[in-house]
Amino acid sequence: AWISILLLLLLPGPSDGGKLLVVPMVGSHWLSMQEVVEKLSERGHEVVVVVPEVSWQMEMTPAYKVVTFPVRQTLEELDNSFQEYVATHLAGKPFPLNAMAMYKSSVDVFNTFFGQCRDMFRSQETLKFLNESGFDAILTDPAFMCGTILAHHLSLPFVFFMRGFPCDLHFAAPQSPSPLSYIPRLFTFNSDRMTFLQRVENALISLLELQYCNGFYGEALKLSSEVLQRDMSLVDLVNSAAVWLLRFDFVFEYVRPVMPNMVFVGGINCAEKKPLPK
Repeated sequence: AWISILLLLLLPGPSDGGKLLVVPMVGSHWLSMQEVVEKLSERGHEVVVVVPEVSWQMEMTPAYKVVTFPVRQTLEELDNSFQEYVATHLAGKPFPLNAMAMYKSSVDVFNTFFGQCRDMFRSQETLKFLNESGFDAILTDPAFMCGTILAHHLSLPFVFFMRGFPCDLHFAAPQSPSPLSYIPRLFTFNSDRMTFLQRVENALISLLELQYCNGFYGEALKLSSEVLQRDMSLVDLVNSAAVWLLRFDFVFEYVRPVMPNMVFVGGINCAEKKPLPK
C-alpha cells in the first residue's frame, strides 16, 4: 500500500492528488529539492514544507504551503559554523590529519544545524499540526536525519532525496555491495585503482565507518531514542526508506549492483538552458 501511494506521488501522469510532507535540509541541498517539490505541487498534490523560522539559504515560493517552527539558533551562528567547516576543508593538511580535522568540523556543523531539529520536536504546536494533518508520505533529505526521525514518529512511509551519507550508509542500509577492492572509502582520497597498501587502508577504514558515523550522528541517535522511546541504530532509521532518489548519475560512480528502490536522478538540479543560436 505504501509503494502505491509513493508511486502516485512521484510518477508523472494524471492521478488523484496526495498529501505530502517535505522535510528539507537547509542550504544548497534545498535548491535541487525545491524544483521537485514545485513539480509535485503543479501535478495537483498538496505539499507542505516544514522549515525552521531561522532558515539558512532557503527561499520559498507560493507553490506550496510552508509551516515554520521556532528555533534557538541565530543566522550568525549558522553562518559561522559553516564558514569554519569550509575553512577546515581548504586547510590542505596531510593524511590522516586532514581526515581527523574534517571529521571534527563535520560533527561540529552537524550538531549546530541539528539543534533546529530538536527545536522542532520541542514545538508542541508544530507536532500537533503534523500529527493531525493526515499526510500520505514524507519526502526528506536525510543528511541531518530530522525527516527520518519524524517519519518514524508519525509512522509514515518516506522517500529519500539525497546525494549520500558520509559513511557509505546509502549503499550499506539497502544492502547494496561496495567491493573494497575498487570502491574507495571516504577520507582515503584514493581512486578506484589502488595499490595493495591502499586496499589494506581502504579495508581498515571500512571497519571504522559505522563507528565514526555513530559519532557523527550521535545527537540524532540520542534524539531518536527520546522521541521514539526505543533504541534505534543508524541502519534501523534509514533502511525502511521506500524509495531512494539519489542525486547523482550511475555512470559517474563506481560500478556496483543497486537495489530496485534506488533511483538515480543525477542532473535533476541542472537548469535547462536555451538552445544555442544557429
